[in-house]
Amino acid sequence: MTRALLYARTLRHLRPIQVYGRALRAFKGLGAPRRFVQDTANVPAPPPRNARPLEPGAMRPAVLIGPTRVRMLGEEGELAQRHHWDDPMRTALWRYHAHYFDDLRSTGAHERSAWNHALIERWLDEVRPGDGVGWEPYPTSLRIVNWVRNALGKNKLSDRALQSLAAQARALRANLEHHLLGNHLLANAKALVFSGAFFSGPEADEWLAKGLGLFTRELAEQVLPDGGHFERSAMYHSIVLEDLLDVLALAQATSGSFEPPATWRALANRMRAWLATMCHPDGEIALFNDAAFEQAPTLAALDDYARRLGLGAVTAPSASVVALESSGFVRVQLGDLFTICDIGEIGPSYLPGHAHADTLSYELSWRGQRWIVDTGTSHYEPGPERLRQRSTAAHNTVEVDSESSSEVWGSFRVARRAHPVAPRIDERADAVVIACSHDGYRRLSGRVEHRREWQLQPRALQIRDSLTGRFETALARTYFHPDCTVEAGSVTDARGDRVTLDIQRADVAVRAATWHPAFGSSRPSQALVASMNTPECTMRLNW
Repeated sequence: MTRALLYARTLRHLRPIQVYGRALRAFKGLGAPRRFVQDTANVPAPPPRNARPLEPGAMRPAVLIGPTRVRMLGEEGELAQRHHWDDPMRTALWRYHAHYFDDLRSTGAHERSAWNHALIERWLDEVRPGDGVGWEPYPTSLRIVNWVRNALGKNKLSDRALQSLAAQARALRANLEHHLLGNHLLANAKALVFSGAFFSGPEADEWLAKGLGLFTRELAEQVLPDGGHFERSAMYHSIVLEDLLDVLALAQATSGSFEPPATWRALANRMRAWLATMCHPDGEIALFNDAAFEQAPTLAALDDYARRLGLGAVTAPSASVVALESSGFVRVQLGDLFTICDIGEIGPSYLPGHAHADTLSYELSWRGQRWIVDTGTSHYEPGPERLRQRSTAAHNTVEVDSESSSEVWGSFRVARRAHPVAPRIDERADAVVIACSHDGYRRLSGRVEHRREWQLQPRALQIRDSLTGRFETALARTYFHPDCTVEAGSVTDARGDRVTLDIQRADVAVRAATWHPAFGSSRPSQALVASMNTPECTMRLNW
């Protein structure tokens, strides 16, 4: 009954295509797509268009560390045998990555050209068309883009790789992820654009037209007015920004194949400004929702790429307070104090798969170093740890009666959600005050509402948490960076900088914790846990 209610409270938010699309795919099963791929695998590829070399993209760390040895998601492994491509001992995400061929666009890829092309030829030999995770739409989409980028560079694809590339485009065109929407469907659209612009002829023209239509529609849907991606993850925002830059670069390389809308360059710059706002002084992204370092190009790499495409320089707004109203984040920078507060929705109502129950959480840096951190995301595998990392208990906010503010469950599902209520930003002469409530706990029997107020000054932060309604327990947690040492009444970082703590109307304990800044990463850290004795609790930090 509990699981049935979770499904009911989750499904009511979905769009019809997400429901009947899943049902249709389940009814068809895997046989129909597999047969289609196998029946068309030997159809000759359309001829490639004439094109100029493609502008090198935003570089990322190397994947290949040997002829068949890879490092992905923080784990090393082999792609030396046929069964390694879909190894059941690996996570689903690791197996996806094995089929991306991301090393083709990583730092120093030209030095590993022989390794990469040998790996492509082995993939053609060892991965049967239509079989396994490698032929699912998302890894197919990323692989198409990487192979086309490679073919438009200095390294050409073999004739049979070109034939496979066309077969992959046909398979993708017949199996778009309308049931998932979001960044998956945008990646599908981008791959069709790359396929259609790379090949020529009527079939390629149809891929290009379909891809451009979808890409245009999805950009309008997924990029919010403030420039942020609608899933509220700086990692996925970076991935989508790279997608847009890649398509702009493709249009330049395949001049005459298509003309991007004039608005896309301005959109890319708006997305760059959003990302600059959401990066800490260390240059890395904030980790709200599903986000991790190393899975997307850095801000610096994306900015370099954009400038090479002629988009010019873009920096974060210089104001001390920047409100990203559509995304629901507020960045405050007062002297050495840098804070990002989350006072927005957890994500689009029909697509909260990458959302965490982190309403009214925040991150903080002092003198360029992270102090208070979101605990991050280390994997997507279903189980207790995935649930914990998405829960309110894993974030810098208040957990009431051992419940999360939004009802996260499974690996990517959310039933009832918290909604922000009456957000307010007040810039005073001596401080910046941000206040907001949320209704996520009103579903509990005590009808609790949580209100938080941040008062920020150049050398101080005060947080006041207030609860209305009946509750038995309320825990306000603060997670510190692993380089910080937490003691009674103070915290010291590795440089010796020290902050004093004063917490009123709560019993305070220091607990062992973990920080997950990247997939496959778990670093020991410490957290302060304040058990509220009254409906109001105040914490003040002074540097």
